[in-house]
Amino acid sequence: MTRAPTTGAVVLGFDVGGTTVKAAALDIDLQPLATATRPSLRGPGILETIVEAAAELTASLSEEHRGRIACAGVVIPGVVDTARGISVRAVNLDLTNVPVAAPLEESLGVPVVLGHDVLAAGEAERRTGSANLVDPFVVVIGTGIAAVAYVEGRAVSGVSGQAGEFGHVVVRPDGPLCACGARGCLEAVASAGAITREYAERTGRTVAGAHEIVAALPDDLVAADVWAEATSALADGLLAVCALLAPGAIVLGGGLAEAGERLTGPVRERLHERAHVIAVPPVLTAALGSRAGVVGAGLLAFDRLGVVVP
Repeated sequence: MTRAPTTGAVVLGFDVGGTTVKAAALDIDLQPLATATRPSLRGPGILETIVEAAAELTASLSEEHRGRIACAGVVIPGVVDTARGISVRAVNLDLTNVPVAAPLEESLGVPVVLGHDVLAAGEAERRTGSANLVDPFVVVIGTGIAAVAYVEGRAVSGVSGQAGEFGHVVVRPDGPLCACGARGCLEAVASAGAITREYAERTGRTVAGAHEIVAALPDDLVAADVWAEATSALADGLLAVCALLAPGAIVLGGGLAEAGERLTGPVRERLHERAHVIAVPPVLTAALGSRAGVVGAGLLAFDRLGVVVP
């Protein structure tokens, strides 16, 4: 690709998850001009997957839009050194101290900005999604669980830059073993992956994902029980967040949030049952849904170009 002017720029956004890489070419209104999805690989080979997805996007664009590609944003999970464009540690991707931005810039021929997937998704939701929320706590629930908190309009990153590892808050000390080595982490109980595994273990049936378990509610008693345990654990974790941060809203995103009221309803109910001192904020699903990561990656790219998104 060749460098393009920023006027009328098109950017590429890549949301690299533990299961899939979602990609889109986005215009200034953050609307997709082309999309692509590819299975995630583990290790540095994931960079080639991103390059392949970029080629698919480019091939789908008109000649005019193709010539306007000016930047790419890539968001990944784990600990990310955004200044150096390096994945410090992404367990689900097996990327430890791996340069991401520089090799992709060489392959794509445009500037590449690297960001944290949940921080980017939260910023996309705050800026373009759920009606100008004030200091929301945005949770992304998919293969894992992570979150971003806002205080006085600014995302909390922490001294290490690792703030937001909500999935590794222990909510069930005697619970299942988490990939991180601890027991009873929220991610090991309430993530889409955990829900799917628990249902399969109890029934002996293989399901494609948590969406099948949601679809079986409320008639499937095992599905109902697994879902109740997961939403209860999620509410316990959020109760601590409410006590510490008093967010203006709780926004649930990621693949699991496609369950809509079936997710927000029981979480909201349990929060009200257990909150005796603190106020319970509105509990919402993310307006951008599973697009939040890609949109967030696009925002990073436009910000890098100095282009103001409407």
